[in-house]
Amino acid sequence: MRDNDRVTSAIRQPATPGSPQFSTSLEQEGSPVTPPRLIATDLDGTLLRDDKSVSPRTVAALAAAEEAGIEVFFVTGRPARWMDVVSDHVHGHGLAICGNGAAVVDLHGGPGTHRFVKVRELARQNALDAVRLLRDAAPGTVYAVEQTYGFNQEPAYPKLHMEVPDLLAPAEELLAPDAPAGGEPVLKILAHHPEIDPDAFLTLARLAIGTRANVTRSSPSALLEISGPDVSKASTLALCCAERGISHEQVVAFGDMPNDIEMLTWAGRSYAMSNAHPDVLAAASGQTVANNEDGVAVVIEQLLAEHS
Repeated sequence: MRDNDRVTSAIRQPATPGSPQFSTSLEQEGSPVTPPRLIATDLDGTLLRDDKSVSPRTVAALAAAEEAGIEVFFVTGRPARWMDVVSDHVHGHGLAICGNGAAVVDLHGGPGTHRFVKVRELARQNALDAVRLLRDAAPGTVYAVEQTYGFNQEPAYPKLHMEVPDLLAPAEELLAPDAPAGGEPVLKILAHHPEIDPDAFLTLARLAIGTRANVTRSSPSALLEISGPDVSKASTLALCCAERGISHEQVVAFGDMPNDIEMLTWAGRSYAMSNAHPDVLAAASGQTVANNEDGVAVVIEQLLAEHS
């Protein structure tokens, strides 16, 4: 999930085809790669261009993959209600992994009518512990709470998102069992700091919160996303693949930010966008061109050609 602004590249000088860092080859060290059965792709900074559009070339590549019998899963930090940008491109299965793995959503109904197929919630006590520990470690942190159908925030939380919050109150009140939305699952909490470097904030939060929650980030600002202890894009994708009899070797994954790293290292083949965060570039087994150059489509086209 990104701030609701133009996406900023994590590196200033994206690699280009022919440069030493650029590699979309599906052969590695002379050994053929297992034919793919599922493509898992992040959205913002990866599949989507910076203007949040899906290019005609990418639309065609996704359709061709599905026609070839390869499932395409959108795996994103976005909540379900922000999935209208790709709802027309989910093809037969209609499923997406949202909230960094906190929910599997059927998008067939369109915006506002999405059906939650699987919910992996953040226990309220874990969320309260995370809020307390991070407040102590980083004074000035402010919070928002993402639930299945609602979005609530503290009054000082900046306007980073596409919507007006349902409730304004301290995080401790928003997460209380007797809160107005106390019966609705919490998917994740968002933590923002106005001054700390984003990567430093992530490291600090992980040390402070420990095993009580999984902490990651996908924004260029100091905005963290805090989910259940074992919840990530990778763990939920693994569950979805197991249900389909698909092994990790049969998955090709794409991403650009730290919340994609577990997924990229789990998948049998993975690609970092050339505009990716340095840690993502280091984690992926391959690299493609930037999101604005249709890097996902470039790989899918080659993948289909080599396995046709």
